[in-house]
Amino acid sequence: MKRTPYILVIEDEAAIRRGLVEVLEAKGYRVVAVSSGLEGLSLAIDPMEPPQLVLLDLMLPGISGAEILQEIRRCAPQLPVIIITAKGQERDKVLGFELGADDYVTKPFSILELLGRVSAVLRRTNGVLDRAVSVGLVIIGLATVDFDQMVLLRDGIARELSVKGFELLHCLLRHRGKVVSRDTLMDEVWGQEAILNSRTIDNYIVKLRQLIEPDPNDPHYLHTVHGAGYRLIL
Repeated sequence: MKRTPYILVIEDEAAIRRGLVEVLEAKGYRVVAVSSGLEGLSLAIDPMEPPQLVLLDLMLPGISGAEILQEIRRCAPQLPVIIITAKGQERDKVLGFELGADDYVTKPFSILELLGRVSAVLRRTNGVLDRAVSVGLVIIGLATVDFDQMVLLRDGIARELSVKGFELLHCLLRHRGKVVSRDTLMDEVWGQEAILNSRTIDNYIVKLRQLIEPDPNDPHYLHTVHGAGYRLIL
């Protein structure tokens, strides 16, 4: 039996919180909504019953949404997060993606747009696992990567990598030996609607090199092809 997706909403504005619960439950999702950032963080990283998606307000009293997102990425790097905030300037969106957000919705937002983004993120996340089944356990440089369990080991130790990091690595693996442009990476990993700049992808590449390369400053496996993109050679 297919499991009903469990969505956690962390939003301190009562009217918005109630509205999100109503529309998400009407679409068949199971929803837990809280106003406290600390309570939301506890639920987000609960190993016994983790959500499939977090909708996170950035402007929360006490602990900020950015701090929550950083802690989620540390404790549950595979958990998808959509930021919902009134801070809609491009630099705020870029910062959100660099912190590890999977998508970004600006208040006031269209309910149809939000539902579409929720569906897209859940589909992409599940898609990573579905595609990874045929890949299985892969040795990439000095790392052993289990895409099914979304675990990356180096020197026998599990290393931190966000869901977007796994998606990016999987995309490069699917195109291994070929140059993959930044536009292709943005489209296949983040979706066409995402607002990113090249620095965001570069930061992910730096992280991947730290995990797979003997010397990240002199990469042997993950190459930059200047003016064109990146190429993974195994």
